[in-house]
Amino acid sequence: MDYKLEVVVVPVSDVDRAKTFYAGLGWRLDADFVTWPEFRVVQMTPPGSACAIIFGTGLTTATPGSADGLQLVADDIDAARAGPANRVPGPAPDHKSYGSWVAFADPDGNSWYVQEVTNRLPGRATSALAAYGSVDGLAEALRHAAAAHGKHEEEMGHADPDWPDWYAQYMVDESARLKAS
Repeated sequence: MDYKLEVVVVPVSDVDRAKTFYAGLGWRLDADFVTWPEFRVVQMTPPGSACAIIFGTGLTTATPGSADGLQLVADDIDAARAGPANRVPGPAPDHKSYGSWVAFADPDGNSWYVQEVTNRLPGRATSALAAYGSVDGLAEALRHAAAAHGKHEEEMGHADPDWPDWYAQYMVDESARLKAS
């Protein structure tokens, strides 16, 4: 059985200030709802992440700012460093995977680290949904792949017996294109 980390609770003192801060980092707002006056949930997800954070009112008894060492992973530490983060004076030699870090804190002092990972260790994977944002996004990408593959087969003049390889490469290339835009 696989277990996937889905949500991390981040204790904050001012929900709207935290929401503004994380939105300023480019994080997607997934939810903001109030069930009753003493219970509000805001969920936000870092770009490309399969795991989100939640903060709000009535979620946790943890002291605001007490989350220490939350960790993100990026494939370009220099781009991450250009954001609100810094930890070390520069990247690891040759940008060795898992060797470069930057750090930042939210307005309450919850500390975050960003680690550069360019080659994942065996068994470490990223969800396909992280690349496409949702099941609908993945379905739309598959529709685009199907249309492109149809044109590819027309140009070949016959059915492509290696269509799984073609689709896999197309999906990887399309994901990288979406990420770059």
